[in-house]
Amino acid sequence: MPPFSNQSDPVSTRPNLSSTLYNHVLHFLKKQSSVYLSSGNPSPSMETKTVHFLSLIFLSLLSSSTSFTPTDNYLLNCGSATNTSLYNRVFVADASRPGLFFLSADRSIPLADHNPSPNSPALYHTARVFTTPSSYKFNIRKNGTHLVRFHFWPFAAQGFNLSDAKFSVLVNGNMMLRDFSTQVAVLKEYIMKVDDEMLEVLLIPVDESGFGFVSGIEVFSAPKDFIVDYGARLVSANGIEEYKNLSLHVLETIHRINVGGSKLTPFNDTLWRSWIPDDDFLVLKSAAKRVATTHTPNYQSGGASPEIAPDNVYMTAQQMNKENATLGARFNITWEFPVGSFGVRHLVRLHFCDIVSTSLNQLYFDVYVNDYSAYKDLDLSTLTFHMLSSPVYVDFIADSDDLGVMRVSVGPSDISTSLKVNAILNGVEIMKMINAADSQSEYTKRTIWIALGSTLGGLLIFSLAVLAAVLLCKCKKQKPKPRRAESAGWTHLRVYGGSSRSRMSEVTVNASPGPNGYHSLRIPFADIKSATNNFDEKLIIGVGGFGMVYKGVLKDNTKVAVKRGVPGSRQGLPEFQTEIAVLSRIRHRHLVSLIGYCEEQSEMILVYEYMERGPLKNHLYGARYPPLSWKRRLEICIGAARGLHYLHTGSTQGIIHRDIKSTNILLDQNYVAKVADFGLSRSGPCLNETHVSTGVKGSFGYLDPEYFRRQQLTDKSDVYSFGVVLFEVLCARPAVDPLLAREQVNLAEWAMQWQKKGMLEKIIDPHLVGQINRNSLKKYGETAEKCLADYGVDRPTMGDVLWNLEYVLQLQESGPSEDGNANAQELPSPSMIPQGSSTDTKNQQSFFLVDDQ
Repeated sequence: MPPFSNQSDPVSTRPNLSSTLYNHVLHFLKKQSSVYLSSGNPSPSMETKTVHFLSLIFLSLLSSSTSFTPTDNYLLNCGSATNTSLYNRVFVADASRPGLFFLSADRSIPLADHNPSPNSPALYHTARVFTTPSSYKFNIRKNGTHLVRFHFWPFAAQGFNLSDAKFSVLVNGNMMLRDFSTQVAVLKEYIMKVDDEMLEVLLIPVDESGFGFVSGIEVFSAPKDFIVDYGARLVSANGIEEYKNLSLHVLETIHRINVGGSKLTPFNDTLWRSWIPDDDFLVLKSAAKRVATTHTPNYQSGGASPEIAPDNVYMTAQQMNKENATLGARFNITWEFPVGSFGVRHLVRLHFCDIVSTSLNQLYFDVYVNDYSAYKDLDLSTLTFHMLSSPVYVDFIADSDDLGVMRVSVGPSDISTSLKVNAILNGVEIMKMINAADSQSEYTKRTIWIALGSTLGGLLIFSLAVLAAVLLCKCKKQKPKPRRAESAGWTHLRVYGGSSRSRMSEVTVNASPGPNGYHSLRIPFADIKSATNNFDEKLIIGVGGFGMVYKGVLKDNTKVAVKRGVPGSRQGLPEFQTEIAVLSRIRHRHLVSLIGYCEEQSEMILVYEYMERGPLKNHLYGARYPPLSWKRRLEICIGAARGLHYLHTGSTQGIIHRDIKSTNILLDQNYVAKVADFGLSRSGPCLNETHVSTGVKGSFGYLDPEYFRRQQLTDKSDVYSFGVVLFEVLCARPAVDPLLAREQVNLAEWAMQWQKKGMLEKIIDPHLVGQINRNSLKKYGETAEKCLADYGVDRPTMGDVLWNLEYVLQLQESGPSEDGNANAQELPSPSMIPQGSSTDTKNQQSFFLVDDQ
């Protein structure tokens, strides 16, 4: 359902139907209730189910009435003196000229169809005809990606037959339509980046006697990160490469497909798009089987959103039809989409949502584009914070084949087990890529040459004068040549990061390269290959969203962990640069140290100190390791708290980790805990600020609910995540376990219920039974409870948490107590990291912040 809002802007006004919707549904519920009452003895269960069902419908409709509202939103009813509505969106008459757009035309003619088709929308009953080059100009409030749509509906009136029109259309100098004409109704959609304060739509008749027309125009802002500059996978005969600077291209929508589902109209899409079924594009219909769910998708930060594709796209899919196949049979599902021309580059956006698996890591499959391998061993679990039914999309870049067709296939992976062979696809979008630099029209080029010719003489004289002045200055004083940018040791990363408008704008940890730059941390690729035995699979010790982690030994016999980025990883580049920026300037006993990095041959590799005992998670509920004692668990929590406290307070603004979890707390040979993985870190708020406004990042189950709701990040978000870890340490179970009973799935919620009952001992790790001092457990539970407060202002600082955990350890070591000492007043909170604590006195001075001066 499209969004509605109350806005004073006449161009973007849309009615707010929330109250109307509520009244209609309420009236319907009352009517249904009266029907049941008048029917005699209605079945109580039937009545309850029906009312519950209707309530769900109401809540669904009501929630869908509040969605994306674009900053720029121009909807024009061209050639009309009155406004009209289409899919509950008000298109403003272009004759009214409300001041937010300007129509420039020497000879434009408003045209009305006096005998319109009875089924045609009112928007198509008028058009504006142009007999000379003319333009619409729109003020742009916020730069970024915009959608531009043109509605063309040819009819005959007042001596014009719009089917005879032939014209070109440009938007900010980019050729969208060249020598365009149409005999039928057409909607053309383009996605483009706007960096100017004005967007100009220019219509140019092909010749002096020709004319052009348009029935309606839409110009509106796209959601943030609708098109990103990096992460797309270029697929060709040469293999897979990362495609960069995608936003430099104008994208023309060719196909938008709801795979496995029915047609979706703009009324059901927050960006007012149409999605058509995939039946006509399936090469072999018997290979596919429709599948659907009634549960709404589990949207997670970093994946897809309702604006990327509506719920209904992710709630339906095609999967492999194995009913008539033999056990373990392997085949692909293939779709062919005609795109009109061969050898033309396209963006192919594939939408996925695992609605077929019953547990995580069950579905592995391969993706092919034009019969080339595009994504091998795709495991949706790793892309969606390990959540089922969580939407995600992957962008591919490919050229159409010799027949002007784009072919998409999905099929089982080689690592799929015989009983779990399957592959799915939920949605497809195909967009033609128009190179903005090459799309200038002949009209625009001629204009430029005329302008250049008229000023050529003046420019030539001015250039000679400037050249003479420069030579004169050089003769007076020879300045030393500046060093090449490459010598700074960081330029390659910046080039790889793209423009200043890329997501690297989020990397604001105030890192400075110091006197020697980052060059001293570089490690040659050859050394890393040697250290890992050419990335031997036997040396893999972990895997994450960034890539594989290998155990290695450098030439000086230093044991290291080598994290190698996966080409095309969406989070790869920002995570890579942030890790270097953070870890190159901080040192602390309880933070994992960065040994070096490598960026040769388009590689993104980070090299850390090797942590012999791996992640804390493995020791809590991993079968390979003996259970940890309660005292050791407390010491590990205290060490991690020290590292976090230093991170928050060790610099002026501090650093917020943003991804605290048991996987990112590593243990060395002596079980010393160190916080790791700073790829999502952000600098904290300035002194005059209370928070950092940023997109939500983190791991499901550990994510601060206030941060998720308000997108306002503080160091208290780390405190919340650490509170989840505290319960994870106590209960020895994951933060989220979908295989458990519904009330136990989320650890934080489940543990808080028992904590508030005062019965926390009922859910502790069975290995800890009889080990924990009663007072120690009580204080520990209270500390975790405070960390998980709903609002950040009610949570303690990490310094307070650290001090309380030290006190918990003291209570544990003091032995059994019956005097109620657990209620004794806590020790005063330290203003700095405690010096000389009970568990670490000799190493308290080992932390420091690298001086960049």
